[in-house]
Amino acid sequence: MKCKLCLFLLVFFVSAFEALAKNVIDDFSKAKIFLNKKLDYFESSTIYCSCKVIGKKIDLRSCEYKVHKDAKRASRLEWEHVVPAEAFGKSFVEWREGSPNCTKKGKKFKGRKCAETNAEFRKMESDLYNLFPEIGELNGLRSSFSMAALTSSKYDFGKCKVKIDDRKFEPQDSSKGVVARTYLNFEKRYPGKGVISDKNRPLFEAWNEMYPVSEIECKRWAAFEKVNGYKHLFSSQCK
Repeated sequence: MKCKLCLFLLVFFVSAFEALAKNVIDDFSKAKIFLNKKLDYFESSTIYCSCKVIGKKIDLRSCEYKVHKDAKRASRLEWEHVVPAEAFGKSFVEWREGSPNCTKKGKKFKGRKCAETNAEFRKMESDLYNLFPEIGELNGLRSSFSMAALTSSKYDFGKCKVKIDDRKFEPQDSSKGVVARTYLNFEKRYPGKGVISDKNRPLFEAWNEMYPVSEIECKRWAAFEKVNGYKHLFSSQCK
């Protein structure tokens, strides 16, 4: 009798653990907690400027980043949605119009917080393939601007050669392939959510060709695949 009970409990806890593991990342907060412990899969550096990350701080001297205005935020690690939450969030009615579930102290609200009541949006917001460590200030300045090839920039970021102009953002060459594959994978996984415009598709396809898949990308995709719940679109290119 005791052995049967032990076996039942073992099966129960194993099943419960497996269920928990499959659903461990179901919102943005959990994704950040998970990723903060996995910085080696990003070579402990930021995506756009390749600044070294030490703990939750950015070593700005390592990439000779020039602070624009907010030195405190510039030194802080933040998790960047390469495909901005707003870009796909606006495809959700909760973001655009609100929902009966979105009230606080009797007042209705909409936008990102309301969209987070939708399980599909939370999954997209916490998709590990779309999240990368970045300088806090640059994360804020990039905002939800779309990617583009720019000839000029409103800001000088020192040795970090990113460009921002006319509500557009261009990453430096070292991250263009990663950015392109992030967008292309996201569009494939979540069709109909406005991830890539017809205008930008040729740009991402060009960047993907110009800057091939790297070893660290393959390492990251393999490590995150089970937790994320699906294979990255470009994982077949890994050895």
